[in-house]
Amino acid sequence: MNFPDEFLWGGATCANQFEGAWNEDGRGDSTMDHFAMADLVNDKPREYTYINDSQRIYPYHTGSDHYHHYKNDIRLLGEMGFKIYRLSISWSRIYSMGDDTQPNQKGLDFYRNVFIECHKYNIEPMVTISHFDIPMHLVDKYKGWSSRKVINLYVRYCKTLFTEYKGLVHYWLTFNEINIGKMIPNGLIINGALKENRTMNFFGKPTIEEENLAYQILHHQFIASALAVKLGHEIDSDNKIGCMIGSMTSYPYSCKPEDNLKNQTEVNMGNYFCGDIMVRGKYPYFSKKYFKEHHIQIKKETDDDKILEEGKVDFYSFSYYSSGVITTDNEIEKTYGNLVFGTANPYLKKTEWGWMIDPIGLRFFLNEVYSRYTIPVFISENGLGAKDILESDGTIHDPYRIEYLRQHILAINEAIGDGVEVMGYTPWGCIDLVSASTGEMEKRYGFVYVDADNFGNGTYNRYRKDSFYWYKKVISTNGEDLD
Repeated sequence: MNFPDEFLWGGATCANQFEGAWNEDGRGDSTMDHFAMADLVNDKPREYTYINDSQRIYPYHTGSDHYHHYKNDIRLLGEMGFKIYRLSISWSRIYSMGDDTQPNQKGLDFYRNVFIECHKYNIEPMVTISHFDIPMHLVDKYKGWSSRKVINLYVRYCKTLFTEYKGLVHYWLTFNEINIGKMIPNGLIINGALKENRTMNFFGKPTIEEENLAYQILHHQFIASALAVKLGHEIDSDNKIGCMIGSMTSYPYSCKPEDNLKNQTEVNMGNYFCGDIMVRGKYPYFSKKYFKEHHIQIKKETDDDKILEEGKVDFYSFSYYSSGVITTDNEIEKTYGNLVFGTANPYLKKTEWGWMIDPIGLRFFLNEVYSRYTIPVFISENGLGAKDILESDGTIHDPYRIEYLRQHILAINEAIGDGVEVMGYTPWGCIDLVSASTGEMEKRYGFVYVDADNFGNGTYNRYRKDSFYWYKKVISTNGEDLD
């Protein structure tokens, strides 16, 4: 096996899906607190409600109750031998309104305690600064990232984090899956641009105005990220700050030139548009034609190009769950995965939720990204959502998860053998948390089972799954023993 000695094995969660305690100890309201659970009986998608509805269930309000279980949770990660733990900080737990004059001390203390607990077990935290949430007050006042004024508020938030946790945190990600901002209306919702009820829609066709707004928001976030990178390096030269892209790995359905050309366009705008700006420090050449054809006009200020050039990230991180297939034929069966949409691949199996299982695609994407950017890469999310069963004796048997992860770890190993500089691997939802797509608790990803159902009922006790012991062995042998 080719895993380097310094390879960072770990797992990932995020505040809004995991912490709960949504209105405790000074935490303010966040956009993610307004996502109701999907209607699973009638197969209706999740809905964002600008004003919370007392008749609906909002699963992020409780999450996995990590806020009250963090010591035990981190102890379990330490037992597995984690080298790194990717988590996010809730902006509204630090600045409840987003534009408060002073940070919330109880919020600062909570994360400090989390990081201290991590270091007790020799776990290095990797912190996502913004993981799909923004204080609702900024939605009300500015329509979120629609306004350039939010850039300075974000940078001030970053300065607080970099200063407060200097020496405790060395790895940072500025925005989670920043490229989801292109998806309408989901990107507009999570970025605080909509003050109205909207249904989550992964296949919607945006209006010219909506797409314009989405790209303007992305520009504001690119500037904010670049300023944060520069600031983070100034405050602590040991800081390593990365981007986080949701990989939209896809293949052309056929060798028909039209399929190949369409796939190239999808890959360019899906994967490389955001990556090029954050890694190379400038807008890619192909975006000019796309903007012209789609009537997109981005408002820039004089120094923006210089800011992007000076705020390039140190490493490239990404999520990978599945791949898609692109074709010009609209009659062929469609499917989707995490940020991946297109035609069903006849050569691959699907998960219970219809996501294609494609470990080779991970090796393919690692090589594609590394050859393009030649900076270290990090797999910050990967995993299998499934319905696990808690047996009467407290065991959970999840061979399907072990097999999924085994195949993807083998693919990472092959990519390292190809010459790709892979820093580490943090499978998603290392402890069960609420699913982003449906709001289900019962769509589980973790090595640790959380005793709670979709409606928040349960003890919230933690139980080790079979995959817990398997992954512990993988880490202890540095990827040598995958059986």
